[in-house]
Amino acid sequence: MDLFKEAPERKSLGQFVYEELKGAIINGKLPPGQRIAESRIAQAMKISRTPVREAFHKLEREGWIRHFPNSGFFVAGLSKEDVEETFGIRAALESYAARLSAIRHTAEDLAALEQKIQEYQEHMVKGDIEALFRINTEFHDLLYTLSRSPKLIKMINDLRDQIYRYRRVILRVKGMAKRSNEDHKAMLRYMKRKDADKVESLVKEHILRGQEVVLEQFDMGEE
Repeated sequence: MDLFKEAPERKSLGQFVYEELKGAIINGKLPPGQRIAESRIAQAMKISRTPVREAFHKLEREGWIRHFPNSGFFVAGLSKEDVEETFGIRAALESYAARLSAIRHTAEDLAALEQKIQEYQEHMVKGDIEALFRINTEFHDLLYTLSRSPKLIKMINDLRDQIYRYRRVILRVKGMAKRSNEDHKAMLRYMKRKDADKVESLVKEHILRGQEVVLEQFDMGEE
């Protein structure tokens, strides 16, 4: 198994394994339903099974993996209930953050958003889908940072890993990568006008459109 690095000397081994496995799940390297074995992970990382077991228990508590008696650990899939709950919370939190950002930003703040839109466009032309996942996330992070509301930003960031996992599904669907950037351009236009109502409404629409796409994948038998 060559998905993982060898563990570094100066870090909690259990935390290192946890971060490596969680990252592999979020990035799709370990897909839903994939069986993962303590022994194989330990061998790949050249460590004992104890920190691997510690990481497995933490991942299980957080819902990233599931244990089935007599079968072992498997990467957890996504349910329609998970999708609807996560997107419902996102729509509420992120649209409100965008509203605050429209009110509280300065003109100088918007340069970074414009840069991300351009960067996204360049990578979309190249067909670099992996870069689009990253840049899309960075655009939204920058937008919500302008709300200047630390508590709200923390609440959004608590969902960050799940959001990224869904974003990977959405942007792979034909036409959605382009549609996403068109939405970002519109958000920027409304931000420049300080039109809080329009920004809030567009962000909510943007998120709920993503929910529809993910649910459609379920109907097609995809996770």
